[in-house]
Amino acid sequence: MTVAHRLDAIYEDVRQRNPGEGEFHQAVQEVFQSLAVVVDRRPEYLDAGVIPRLCEPERQIIFRVPWIDDSGKLHVNRGFRVEFSSVLGPYKGGLRFHPSVYLGIVKFLGFEQIFKNALTGMPIGGGKGGSDFDPKGRSDNEVMRFCQSFMSELYRHLGEYTDVPAGDIGVGGREVGYLFGMYKKITNRFESGVLTGKGIGWGGAQVRKEATGYGTVFFAQEMLRTKGQSFEGRDVVVSGSGNVAIYAIEKVQELGGRVVACSDSSGYVVDESADGVDLELLQEVKEVRRGRIGDYAEARGPKASVADNGSIWDVPCHIALPCATQNELDLADAKTLIDNGCVVVAEGANMPATPEAVKLFTESEVLFGPGKAANAGGVATSALEMQQNASRDSWSFEHTEKRLAEIMADIHERCADTAEEYGHPGDYVLGANVSSFQQVADAMIAQGVV
Repeated sequence: MTVAHRLDAIYEDVRQRNPGEGEFHQAVQEVFQSLAVVVDRRPEYLDAGVIPRLCEPERQIIFRVPWIDDSGKLHVNRGFRVEFSSVLGPYKGGLRFHPSVYLGIVKFLGFEQIFKNALTGMPIGGGKGGSDFDPKGRSDNEVMRFCQSFMSELYRHLGEYTDVPAGDIGVGGREVGYLFGMYKKITNRFESGVLTGKGIGWGGAQVRKEATGYGTVFFAQEMLRTKGQSFEGRDVVVSGSGNVAIYAIEKVQELGGRVVACSDSSGYVVDESADGVDLELLQEVKEVRRGRIGDYAEARGPKASVADNGSIWDVPCHIALPCATQNELDLADAKTLIDNGCVVVAEGANMPATPEAVKLFTESEVLFGPGKAANAGGVATSALEMQQNASRDSWSFEHTEKRLAEIMADIHERCADTAEEYGHPGDYVLGANVSSFQQVADAMIAQGVV
């Protein structure tokens, strides 16, 4: 049986063992499409059963989260934590609070996290968690009660040497604060390394909230350099308007680019002003008022228009940064971007481009940075936060941002060099998958069948 047939058989087994989990299937298939070249050289990866073991989480935790809203009504949500791989270090990955969360989403994110974390060069394993709870429209007290109920179960599975969650969609500084407070109360320990994304005054790291957006732009900057280009004077489209998108916009503007469009789940706004999106206004609308993208357009004036149909990727740009959610950029969008002269796409979100879109990008002249490489800045800075917690230290913003930029440049170099080594220059998808897989697989073989 050929290597390709053996990989196909493993994937089919994964698909049958995990029915109805489309996002997880997609994430596994995307990695498998890159593995034939490395398994041809290193057949021991198949012979040692590394790949089937890698696709099965070490632990999957599902639990009930009851809480009471401000009117006294009882709600019951479902909590998840998938501890996927601890071969490189303690499980590390965010918590997502969103109505779309179910086991398949958490497993897809956890599987991706294994490889993303390996690419950072930090000693951290892969995991992910969350709940189908929706914090939108909830009061601070309701969010606090939910977080306390959530942590009253999850705490028993966490620890700075065991599993270290962070934030993700729907989980920001407010939620991390409530979660940490409950963990501290239950355990009677100020174990600062058990959660990352904490407040600066109580164990948090500078640049953490900016890190995923900044890191995506740093990675895109490295890709542009391979073409002898930069952000200076370039039009950029950034999907989303949450934490990742906002700080991607900020760094693009610092590097001389103009962000011409951003979005949320209600639509997208095109800002034709000379400077593009007004970041200060966007932050006020989204973070202070907790408003919608239409509120930004209304406050911005006649040069900003909001659309509730079509796609944000219809807006012409040189650089596209999808920073919203999975599968937001499809084949038709990819064709439009290419036709409009886009030269670089870097994923700020996790798996925002569909497989068909990724295939078209990698077969075209567009440089495509997959999320596991391009958005690894968030977890890399979480690992820096863990370092500071372990040493009871605190670093400056400038020092931490410099470390982040160095890590993203290293990830880019590692992906590019691996793609070159395996005969696919410029294929960052193959470079990211093969480089990270080899590191994880070698550690699994060294540690035995556990």
